[in-house]
Amino acid sequence: MTLALDVLRTTTFDRAKTWGDLSSEERKRRAVLAVRDQEADTLWSLTEAYLTLHGPSGTAISPRTLKAYRWAVNRYLTYAGAQAVNLLRASSSDGVRFVRTVEAEGLSASSTRVQLAGVRLFYAALRWADVTQVAPFNDVKPVREKTAAWDKRSPYTHDEVQALLEHADERMQALILLCAHGGLRISEALAIRRVDINLDGRELTVRNGKGGKQRRVVIGDTLIRALNRLPEQPGSLIGGSYPAAVERLRRLCLRAGVAYRGYHALRHYAGTRLTREGASLDDVARHLGHSVLETARIYAKWSDDSLRKRVGQW
Repeated sequence: MTLALDVLRTTTFDRAKTWGDLSSEERKRRAVLAVRDQEADTLWSLTEAYLTLHGPSGTAISPRTLKAYRWAVNRYLTYAGAQAVNLLRASSSDGVRFVRTVEAEGLSASSTRVQLAGVRLFYAALRWADVTQVAPFNDVKPVREKTAAWDKRSPYTHDEVQALLEHADERMQALILLCAHGGLRISEALAIRRVDINLDGRELTVRNGKGGKQRRVVIGDTLIRALNRLPEQPGSLIGGSYPAAVERLRRLCLRAGVAYRGYHALRHYAGTRLTREGASLDDVARHLGHSVLETARIYAKWSDDSLRKRVGQW
């Protein structure tokens, strides 16, 4: 996976250089033509180049983030074409209308923030190319999330995880446990290879974590046994694409009689269980790879049954 990431970074940097090595006049000329002709691929390549050359993560920007930003840029270009928005003269009113349109379509607050980040990046790239100075999204804010963080995407319960494991084949058992015990994100779990597992140290190495970070995760007997049952094969242990993994989990939930809540709810199960068993927030954050300790506090909310027990005795 490391080699694959290195190749991706090299390719991303090479693409960025095709814009960065241009003279300012030529970069402006090409950008103007791309805007005029609504060339989505060219405008995205300009945006990606700006992010790679001037963004805080440089070539370490994750493929997932790039995909999310490209989704945002393409969505905005489609909207601008349909609404006859002049890209180079867009106002804050245009920015507000786009965001409100996105929200009206049912996009969540977190996904709306991704859209905002993507289109702000797009306009930063246009300003870099010196084809405009407008910043129509800089003062735009999405509607505030009304649901508390701990009420969204609640974790699977222990009984639900056990039901999923009982109805799963060996491959799905390993995948579920990588998320529910290892606390991995689904993209991380799908990329785990045999070489990433250290049985003597009872840990595995996550090489493509969020933001391109690498971390080590402690693993227990149940997960070790599940991983050892998988056949030897080149590449990742689980394999398959994200959409395929989602479809497998949907079918498994149906067989097990468990409400589908996605893979991230398995990761939430790991954090909640650790907190309930007395782990410190620092331990929870380290296990799940949170860079900000405050993020781990959500698991304390989900694991705290004291209020329920007190009121239940009234």
